Amino acid sequence: MGSGDDYKFMEIRDAIVAINMKVNLIGVIIEFGFPRRTKGTDCYCAVKIVDQSHQTPGITANIFAESLEKLPHVASAGDIIQLSHVLMKIHQGEIYAVFNKKFSSFALYEGKDGSGFLPYDVSPKFRPRDHDKMFILSLRDWLVGFELDEGSTSFSFVRDIKESEHVNLICKIVYMCEDANNGTLAFVWDGTDAHPISIDTKLTDEISNAQQLGPWVLPRDVLCTLPPVGSILRLIFDKGIEKQSLSMLNTGKWMKFMNVLCEMQVGTFQIVVTTFSKLRYTSNEDNTIQLRQRSYEERLASILGRVPFWSFPSPLPTTEVDHNDEPFTTLMDVLTYSKVTAKFKCVVRVIAMYPFQAEDFRSPEGTYRVRLSLEDPTARIHAFLYAEDGDKFFGEDPSIDVLTRKRNKLLGVSASEKNEASTRNPPWVQCCLKSYYLDKQDAWGSRQYRIFGTRLVASD
Repeated sequence: MGSGDDYKFMEIRDAIVAINMKVNLIGVIIEFGFPRRTKGTDCYCAVKIVDQSHQTPGITANIFAESLEKLPHVASAGDIIQLSHVLMKIHQGEIYAVFNKKFSSFALYEGKDGSGFLPYDVSPKFRPRDHDKMFILSLRDWLVGFELDEGSTSFSFVRDIKESEHVNLICKIVYMCEDANNGTLAFVWDGTDAHPISIDTKLTDEISNAQQLGPWVLPRDVLCTLPPVGSILRLIFDKGIEKQSLSMLNTGKWMKFMNVLCEMQVGTFQIVVTTFSKLRYTSNEDNTIQLRQRSYEERLASILGRVPFWSFPSPLPTTEVDHNDEPFTTLMDVLTYSKVTAKFKCVVRVIAMYPFQAEDFRSPEGTYRVRLSLEDPTARIHAFLYAEDGDKFFGEDPSIDVLTRKRNKLLGVSASEKNEASTRNPPWVQCCLKSYYLDKQDAWGSRQYRIFGTRLVASD
């Protein structure tokens, strides 16, 4: 295994029986938690490692340090870690290694794609040896054909998540950015559509909430880089995790998130990485990732693939459209279409209307002027019902009572007009949209959307 009086690597299969002994280990990180502060004065993180002798389930090393800066800053699952003078312990049947800040040391190296032998992060007490290279090279060669045995762990699709559940997800980081209010933001996606959730806020509140907390608020040139099909969810880090943990996320890379929390924020799902969440090793050849990518590509190639058929069987007959032969597009398609002016057919739900009171839908001259907030699994947009398009949508000269009942049907609320918070689930409907601009000199910047060729046929 190695040479030297004080520097002999022990294989993991031997270390797991060396209880209460100090050992030196070198292995591949298959899973790691996010650095955090303990209840005392220390900082803590955990890494799970494997080697050729012990590929499942691996052993966990619990690492303590005086500060976050002195903890190992793991760049990616699949990297190699060298641990010296760690104490093997057992508790409630679980065997693990304990890193003592007084006498243990670590070094981190790139995984199978690495070419050099210099560690990218080390502890103050680490001392390199010439024969380190031999073990690093051996692990890199072994990693080429390594496939992690996931055991009984299951990974959910975004389409399966529910509010307040802790799940394991395989997602691609599709975009990261800096936000003035929230710091670094990340957006994740797996090619499937999040299940539509009930809305529990006041209708008047939805008017201001309708376009918050989603990727659709990003600039158009950024939106054009995002997938047009599948829900894109915001990923945030809980308060107990330090902000530098975001450096572990890489745009364009598939990642396995273990034990993350799904929560609802302003009517949309977001994923929360907590102090109990972990990242797991992911290879480019992973079958679960290839399955998700292949499923997404099949959706794009299908005429009906853009409609989230697993979220609802078909749009309800609440509306009728003039262009039945046109293919469906997503709202992300609408936002990123290459021309400023265009026409589309979509399946959406109406989550808010402004003005809210039916008597205010028309101007004193009798012209409709209503703004609808539309949602599908990919985006939210505002679209206007104006003039003759409003006449067609609501029918010929309906009374205020009829307009109110139609509004309530479209928004998924009871007949009561009280603005109280209640659970509602707006129906999914078809509609035709067209884009236009207000300022020819700034066509993209002044681009807006209007509903046309659509009739609301909900019963009065």
